[in-house]
Amino acid sequence: MVLRIGGLASGMDIDSLVEQLMTAERTPLDKLNQKKTYTEWQRDDYREMNSLLLDLDTSIFNGIGKQANYIKKSVAISDPDAITVKNVNSTIDFTGSIKINSLAKAANLRSNKETDIDDTTKKLAELGIGAQTITIQAIKKDGTMDDKEFSYDINPEIDTLESVIAKINKSSGVTAFFDSVSKQISISANNTGKVESGENAEIVLSSKPIQSESSDTFVSLFSKLNLTDDDGNLTALSTRGENASITYNGLTTKRASNTFTINGVEITAKKVTTDAVTFSSTPDVDGILDTITQFVNKYNEAIEKIRTKTTETKYRDYPPLTDAQKEEMEEAEIEKWEKFAKSGTLRGDSILTSVLSKMRSNLSNSVNGTQLSKIGITTTSNYLDGGKLTIDEDKLRAAISEDPNAIYELFQADGATSSEQGVARRLRTTLKTAMTDITSKAGKTSSVNNTFSLGKLLNNYADQIDRFKDKLETIEDRYWARFTAMETAINKANSQSSYLSSYFS
Repeated sequence: MVLRIGGLASGMDIDSLVEQLMTAERTPLDKLNQKKTYTEWQRDDYREMNSLLLDLDTSIFNGIGKQANYIKKSVAISDPDAITVKNVNSTIDFTGSIKINSLAKAANLRSNKETDIDDTTKKLAELGIGAQTITIQAIKKDGTMDDKEFSYDINPEIDTLESVIAKINKSSGVTAFFDSVSKQISISANNTGKVESGENAEIVLSSKPIQSESSDTFVSLFSKLNLTDDDGNLTALSTRGENASITYNGLTTKRASNTFTINGVEITAKKVTTDAVTFSSTPDVDGILDTITQFVNKYNEAIEKIRTKTTETKYRDYPPLTDAQKEEMEEAEIEKWEKFAKSGTLRGDSILTSVLSKMRSNLSNSVNGTQLSKIGITTTSNYLDGGKLTIDEDKLRAAISEDPNAIYELFQADGATSSEQGVARRLRTTLKTAMTDITSKAGKTSSVNNTFSLGKLLNNYADQIDRFKDKLETIEDRYWARFTAMETAINKANSQSSYLSSYFS
């Protein structure tokens, strides 16, 4: 950096002069910064469009792309207080009758007498309970015993009855409750049902001392709770689990749970009945209609936003503002200016115009000879809408009532060729291709600049800006060197003039 001398000798405002000269020199730098800013706006707009396409793709997957949304049923039940019926995976309407002979019940063990435990927060060692491994095995939902029994090593110097019960309740398949009033414990199986082999077979308790514990002084947790004797034999008061007994369409059978599935239909028994309860289903027209309507709305929203972005006017007289320009403007003026400056970043973009065209084609082409118009979904008559969809609700309701699974096939049919694939499959393929292309061009929020094309361009601008800044520093130093030399020369001339004048005074 050169030594800088202001206009002391010349009386000139050299700082201002250099600044004015540098303003002209900085014009190319301002243009580079403007290009960089505009590219960042363009990148962000691409990413916004990618989020829009992803949102549509997710909506299709969770909506019209799921068969579960087409098998929704409205079920009529002769006695809703006795049973509930819900379709799980039946694609056809169903009817049936069921008589509930008995409900399933859960097994239970409880202390056979009062214990001497008066405080569940005491360390187990204080209660005389030794170090031991306890295990619990319980019945599963399917009525069989769990082969993965719960096991826990008790440290009596740390554990309390309260902490052990919390661990049991968390992952053992049973629920334990100690009543501080009666000083007794109750252990209930989480699942109903009866295991046919063995006595009290739905809940199995055992404990054994850890090796360091003397067998002479060992006290089992379960014996302390009056559930077993000192030898581990069960002494608890017990209630066996019971299976539900039902008569379905005239056939009597049993189930471990009060909720069970038959032919893809989930039935929950709520009370014993003396007569058979009948039920029948019809398509849930409103629910299926809502799923399709949500897709149409989401599709139209995407069409509107993409079309708006690709057709908005580009105002070339409104480049991005420089920092110096912003300093001279009010916030409202900056906001108004940038509204025009940001317009048209994606005008006529080939990726987006292509995806619009392909989306319209995906919807208009038939699926194995059937078109969306058959179920009441068509494009609007206004060409300015860009291919938005409209629904003839009466026609769509009739199609749903007649065969909802056929509508599912229209949207989601699989096939080797595009003409064999459902509308939803085609759309998702088109959307994924467009999203890949946009990501290649604009990246994601987490992307590194050198992994996508606009990012590489931004890196290039940043390099050019850095180089130009270095160049400007050199130019500014050169200006200052010249003005400093001028000041030095003037100062020297003034000194000589004063020296000569002293001879004539």
